Amino acid sequence: MGTDSFIAPERWVTPDFVVRGYQLGDGVLLAEAVNASFEHLTTFMPWAKPYQSVEESELIVRRFHGRYLLNADFVLGIFSADEGKLLGGSGFHLREGGLAERSAEIGMWIRAEAAGKGLGTAVLKALLAWGFTEWPWERLAWHCDGRNLASRRTAEKAGMAHEGVLRQHSLMPDGSRRDTVLFAMLKEEWERNH
Repeated sequence: MGTDSFIAPERWVTPDFVVRGYQLGDGVLLAEAVNASFEHLTTFMPWAKPYQSVEESELIVRRFHGRYLLNADFVLGIFSADEGKLLGGSGFHLREGGLAERSAEIGMWIRAEAAGKGLGTAVLKALLAWGFTEWPWERLAWHCDGRNLASRRTAEKAGMAHEGVLRQHSLMPDGSRRDTVLFAMLKEEWERNH
């Protein structure tokens, strides 16, 4: 399957949340979510900053939207069931070979007020189901900072296999290095259990 013939699915709906590509106008929701969650995000998300304007957020959303339509990257928002609030962000990122290899990496962040309540695990399970049924993925990976125990637990609870640790793999903004813990699930593994 080439990137020129694939039309990405638009959304996955559950009773509790909606996962979908960002749309024009979502910048106001993105700004509100990241600004309300800066302290929560800053430890593990190098892109987090103390304040992000609505205009800046709208430009980010428009870039995400364009890349989604071009099959260049599939950044997703996690929205409340009524889509009036952004609960976090995720995506099928093409860091593991992409569409040609039928492999993607799932990334995720959850806004501060929604963290620690099982949302991340529920979203990851939904992304695995969506990814292995409506997308072409045969392998979905999860990489996290070795210090991020919540992220590690999310992958474990979703049934992903621990594949290893890349020691001192990433250079952090403060000059320190961090380990990256690797998890993955294969389509055949997901199908055996669902």
